[in-house]
Amino acid sequence: MKPILTFCLLFFVAVANAQQKYDISLIPKDLLPYASAVTRDEQINIEVKDFDNTIYRAKEVITVLNKNGDEAAHINLYYNKSIAIKNVKGVIYNPFGIQVNKFSESNFEDSGTTDGFSLFEDTRVKHYEPAVTDYPYTIEYEYEIRFEQSLNIPNWEPNDETGMAVEKSSYNFICKPDFKIRYKELNLSSGVYISTSTNTGLKTYAWQVNNLKAAKDEPYHTNYENYRSMVKIAPVKFEYEGIDGSYTTWNELGKWISDKLLKNRQLVSPATAEEVTALTAGIASPKLKAQKIYEYMQDRTRYVSVQIGIGGYQPFTAADVDRLKYGDCKALVNYTQALLKVVGIDSYYCTVEADAYRKKSFMSDFASMDQGNHIILCLPFKNDTTWCDCTSQTIPFGYLGNFTDDRNVLACTPEGGRLMHTPKYTPEDNLEKRKAVFAIDETGNMSGNITTVLFGVNYDDRNWVIEQSQTERLKSIQNIYPINNMAIETLDFKQDKSLTPSTTENIKLKAPEFASAENGRITFLLNPVNRIINPPRQVRNRVTNVYINEGYIDEDEIIYTLPAGYHVENDLLRKDLDSPFGKFTVSMKVEGNQLVYKRKFRLNDGTYPKDTYPDLVDFYESIVDADTHEVVLIKNN
Repeated sequence: MKPILTFCLLFFVAVANAQQKYDISLIPKDLLPYASAVTRDEQINIEVKDFDNTIYRAKEVITVLNKNGDEAAHINLYYNKSIAIKNVKGVIYNPFGIQVNKFSESNFEDSGTTDGFSLFEDTRVKHYEPAVTDYPYTIEYEYEIRFEQSLNIPNWEPNDETGMAVEKSSYNFICKPDFKIRYKELNLSSGVYISTSTNTGLKTYAWQVNNLKAAKDEPYHTNYENYRSMVKIAPVKFEYEGIDGSYTTWNELGKWISDKLLKNRQLVSPATAEEVTALTAGIASPKLKAQKIYEYMQDRTRYVSVQIGIGGYQPFTAADVDRLKYGDCKALVNYTQALLKVVGIDSYYCTVEADAYRKKSFMSDFASMDQGNHIILCLPFKNDTTWCDCTSQTIPFGYLGNFTDDRNVLACTPEGGRLMHTPKYTPEDNLEKRKAVFAIDETGNMSGNITTVLFGVNYDDRNWVIEQSQTERLKSIQNIYPINNMAIETLDFKQDKSLTPSTTENIKLKAPEFASAENGRITFLLNPVNRIINPPRQVRNRVTNVYINEGYIDEDEIIYTLPAGYHVENDLLRKDLDSPFGKFTVSMKVEGNQLVYKRKFRLNDGTYPKDTYPDLVDFYESIVDADTHEVVLIKNN
């Protein structure tokens, strides 16, 4: 009897301990607002055992409060021949902290990471999603990853998602005393604690955060680095794919890239060199020579991503690209540099953090290898520095667009690296100018044409349409323009690829029953070509500053020919708005049998104080009000 009683007692103690540990009632109440998931405990331990042996150990306990937090419980572990996964295991608990399931590496799905454009990709992923539909639930898991390198140390980002609260998270970096590092702390309430073990002699850098509230999803928020906790670590000496190196500054990192990854990779065949020399013969201007060579590169290559081993950082040789006629961003920039070198034009291989929605600059005070995800080309002409993206076969020479504009990048040269800033496109540069001429008959049918010219970052806005078949183009344009019953008769595009590029779109259309015609009244939407439908949503107690990534100017003019015998019944629309965020003017007037509508909207890019967000919402609400204005025509007596 005693053994049975002892067993029961131990069982209930174990259950009680589990409940005490992961019962959701133990989550501090002030962590629950805006949270879809809570990190109950996170322990990240990174140990550099040698330059080619870094061990990453993680233990995570996450409570998912509702279905919006499910993604926080998804586990993705990436590996390749230089990255090994070990010791994966986990447990699922119900709301009371009682175990309901467990899992191991055998329960993970194993798949490739093909992205649709990578020809060479050796990384795979092991993926696990808990099969749980009852909320809340808690997942506890741990794993170990071994990296055969010490160049890239994973960042610590304890609150890296909106809707994620953090009860406790710790990050420990362990190394031998002679393994030197630099670190960058962002948005932490307390700094690093450094200690040395008396038993092993190993040095530990330790960080911890507690009780971080969930960040809301706020429209127009600034870059995450401005408000989320983070630690970045960079080694002084390292090894990567058998190549050793050291750096503490951008100058030293850029020189390592130039010396160890780029050197002796820019030779092309004698035949290609001869062809390039003949192609540029008689062109005196170095910039025009470079343009000719850039277009030559575009005509004979295509973009293919390469993500194998050192190929993640080192380009194909120029000779390989010349022979194979393809390459990734690294290889195509390197190849273009080789072609330019044939005619004596200097250029820089530049790493950049490419993002069309956020301008992410390299940190001026902290050099690290992980701050770039793309390579572009810089041509340092005297008083006329020119930038090129070599991955597109269609964009003009000297055009970057919003993917890489207005941010710090690292230029890598034999003399060393240096931070440079890519050009900024102003609102005046980013002009979209449109003129429409429409005729409306007394039955409400409309016909006419629209001509739109797009400049600056808008230049490639229609590229995705241009690349389609004509049938698909027509469908896409019908989705772009909210014109009732639009039937496109003709559609064409012209692209000016000069140093001030533009795209011109011409549409001829008909729209049966565009307007509502009944009992001598005709009603239609004044602005059917370029209107803002929804203002930004209201956000109470905003935390982040307001960030507008790109400024632009829209100028629209629509000339309506009205049906004979009708006049405008309602007041003529006129509105002028002036705000720190931009300006908006709209007007309409009647000239004989024509109604002329003009609209101009200027949006100013920049960062604004968080308490100005209601003003931004008001600004957009006023624009939406004007953009949804309806015109009523009445038949003359």
